[in-house]
Amino acid sequence: MISVIIPAYNSEKTIKETIQSVLNQTFANFELIIINDGSQDSTLDIITQIKDPRIKVFSYANAGGNVSRNRGLNHAVGEFVSFLDADDLWTPNKLEFQLKALQENSTAKVAYSWTDYIDANGKFVFTGKRINLNANIYETLLLSNFLENGSNPLICREALITLGGFDESLTAAQDWDMWLRLASKFDFICVPSVQILYRISANSVSCNLVRQEKACLRVLETAYKERPSTVKDSWNISLANLYKYLTCKALQTPFNRPKGLASAIFLWKYFLNDPSRLKNINFTLKLLLKSVIIFLSPTLLYSIINRSEVISQETEGLLNIWGTENRTESKNGYPGAFTISS
Repeated sequence: MISVIIPAYNSEKTIKETIQSVLNQTFANFELIIINDGSQDSTLDIITQIKDPRIKVFSYANAGGNVSRNRGLNHAVGEFVSFLDADDLWTPNKLEFQLKALQENSTAKVAYSWTDYIDANGKFVFTGKRINLNANIYETLLLSNFLENGSNPLICREALITLGGFDESLTAAQDWDMWLRLASKFDFICVPSVQILYRISANSVSCNLVRQEKACLRVLETAYKERPSTVKDSWNISLANLYKYLTCKALQTPFNRPKGLASAIFLWKYFLNDPSRLKNINFTLKLLLKSVIIFLSPTLLYSIINRSEVISQETEGLLNIWGTENRTESKNGYPGAFTISS
């Protein structure tokens, strides 16, 4: 009934726990397709030690998350497909509840749930968005990717095939692009329950931020062309949310001067596009202060953080959620977890 696809690249630290979260599902009629994307560590050895007839492993030369997902889709035979990154986890009822939602809503082709965030040790860090929208979600999804990650939805396989799979030319924001393309043609249904545990880390580097910006702008431009009637104000809100995301990502550890400069540039673009800039001025000033401190003295900020028992929710709680790019090749989606409302 369901094909679960896990792209895995050098995932030895997390792949066993991720696979186990699939095998522990209360719905058991699935195949688990693992695409070993040219791993150089013990990922493949760990996978082959797990004995379950539902697991199918295919190894290829490294090609990235998009290609791996499409390769998995080509192998899939299930009526429905769900993708899972090799360091994320599912709650045991994830597939059961999402499948039930689709079966009870025949017009919907995509079911999604809510996300909580965990650290490298699997400990809860903070909650994700709690948006419950059904049917046509396209215009709201334009403002931010409230599905938050690529490990979330259960999708009718025919819908994915109709769209030709993931865009392999995108170097980032692939998840957001796919959800938008699906939303432009099909209805979505929400399962209002936390069923995805998204693992965060701080391995991003400043040079990837420009790549992320270009990819996200390309996704937005394509998406707005799909719906030219969308009001201009929505475009500004989309840009403001994007640049808030990039600002906070640049402010994520590790701190260095280039990231401090990048955060200031992104913050300026956020300010220019934010229709609520005056209402949000305190938030903007806090981010600006941190950008200045990082640019002038990254070690000073480390010292401040080390001495603080509690870091304000508006800054560090927000920053953690943005610093997730390139944990693996499949971790390039635009989370969009903190957004501006229209």
